[in-house]
Amino acid sequence: MYAVIETGGKQYKVNEGDVFPVEKLTAEQSAAVVFDKVLFVADGAEVQIGQPYVSGVSVQASVVEQVKGAKVIVQKFRPKTGYNRKKGHRQNYTVVKIEKINR
Repeated sequence: MYAVIETGGKQYKVNEGDVFPVEKLTAEQSAAVVFDKVLFVADGAEVQIGQPYVSGVSVQASVVEQVKGAKVIVQKFRPKTGYNRKKGHRQNYTVVKIEKINR
């Protein structure tokens, strides 16, 4: 059984037991999180497609940790003028573990 959920403006295909990062959630470590925006659920030959969401279906997850992603460097340069600007950014993520897909 798997589902497609929406969180942080992105869509993720999830199975029970999956561990993956999502956009930062305001939840403490080892807290329970419920994703209600389920777009698609498949269990073998039985498929439910939402318009836009499947009603009565949710995905339970727990927060593993809060992490920062890899540093992204943004650099601007104009030759012969002495203009050089360099900035860095690290995006915040929440690592979640999918516990159960509730139908």
